[in-house]
Amino acid sequence: MKAIVIFASLTGNNEEIAEYLTKQLRDHAIDTKMTEMSQTDAADLGGYDIVLLAPYTYGEGDLPEAGLDLYDDLADTVLSNVVFGVAGSGDSWYKDDFCKAVTLFDQRLAETGAHRGSQPVLIDLRMEADDEGRLTTLVADILATVSKVS
Repeated sequence: MKAIVIFASLTGNNEEIAEYLTKQLRDHAIDTKMTEMSQTDAADLGGYDIVLLAPYTYGEGDLPEAGLDLYDDLADTVLSNVVFGVAGSGDSWYKDDFCKAVTLFDQRLAETGAHRGSQPVLIDLRMEADDEGRLTTLVADILATVSKVS
């Protein structure tokens, strides 16, 4: 089984989330690659069983600059053999726009025909212990979904 964890990070918060998710997957003996969004081609994602995204939300609900091409390219991508999950940080100060990039990427991945393995995980600024628990649950849910889809 192969997984990819894709992140965009300005402050390091989402890279930390990606590192945590990557470790969780590797602890389950999943062959896992971690990479930045700007280095990711949507057409290559079909080669993975699991796709996890960790975008940040910029300003008032904007997608990360580094993820714009990936987001756009996903609109023309079919990933019906993939199980996905999305987790990312934002600032709850923005209220309705809090972690909006997380929900936008979640919706876009669902539109590719990929299987949602878990509800998105929204993290306020830096990852804390309770967030680690939610990310561990996300990985467990993803793995359970993979076993049902396969």
